[in-house]
Amino acid sequence: QTYLSQQGVMKAKLTAPLLYRVTSDTQYVEFPKTLHVDFYNDSLIKESQLDAKYGKFREWENKVFLKDSVVVINVLKGDTLRCEELWWDQNLQKFYTNKPARYSQKDKFVNYGRNGLEAKQDLSDLVFYDNSGTLPVPKDSTAPVTDTLRTAIDSLPKANKP
Repeated sequence: QTYLSQQGVMKAKLTAPLLYRVTSDTQYVEFPKTLHVDFYNDSLIKESQLDAKYGKFREWENKVFLKDSVVVINVLKGDTLRCEELWWDQNLQKFYTNKPARYSQKDKFVNYGRNGLEAKQDLSDLVFYDNSGTLPVPKDSTAPVTDTLRTAIDSLPKANKP
């Protein structure tokens, strides 16, 4: 277990069964057999969690490369991000990838970033690249299609609005 902090405030708790600290030309820490991270807000409330089968912490950049079955869940809202590769920038508290990613909101919205995405650590302020997905549309809507579409667009995260 490792606790990550910034300016004396705990931001995350990392748990992994195995850790290798490599000291060569460039130092890094490798997690070859899964890792789990719980992320906390300034009030020490768990906001999100991350799981991956492999991780590599590049100390000189304060970035973690994650791969193989990466899942990030915002535990407060139930939103989920799934992808095969993901970068976590600790300084910016951001996730990003240029690989396909799938994001879903609890029972409402699914979006695919075919060429990746960027998101805050709590899965807010999402930006998708070459995206496709579904919009939430009421089943028994009697409103004109344009009104239903406008309602669906208004419910999207702000970065996805046209």
